[in-house]
Amino acid sequence: MRISAKGRYGLAAMSYLAANYKSGMAITVLHISETLGISKIYLEQVFSLLKRAKLVISIKGSQGGYFLNREPNEISVYDVLTAIETNLTEKTESTVKEKQPFLDKAMEEMVFSQLDDAVKSAMEGITLEDILNNVEKQKEPDKLMYFI
Repeated sequence: MRISAKGRYGLAAMSYLAANYKSGMAITVLHISETLGISKIYLEQVFSLLKRAKLVISIKGSQGGYFLNREPNEISVYDVLTAIETNLTEKTESTVKEKQPFLDKAMEEMVFSQLDDAVKSAMEGITLEDILNNVEKQKEPDKLMYFI
């Protein structure tokens, strides 16, 4: 499976919003862009898709920006990526349907559908909160102190 840059940037931006969720403050695209090192114009496109999917709420004005529409533990990776990736959930095309319809159907049932279901299930099982928890876990080795 290959996730586009737009999908990866969207997931990173949503994780950043999740990390700042408890502050209750809207965060601007410019701030996210500078903090994560992602093009502002690119992020604006991503947030347009996230807003359409009702994953974020936008506030206009001098105190404006974006914040999550739900708590981080209620937004899955699947929610984010399906809002951004147009072909993430496309079904695999037929391979040999004309000459070998039974083989084609068997491959669909035994391989492609099972892979699609497994990927969807895995992405639904990971929330933005899970990503943040893993970030903290990654930081833990830096907190260790060694005494000699």
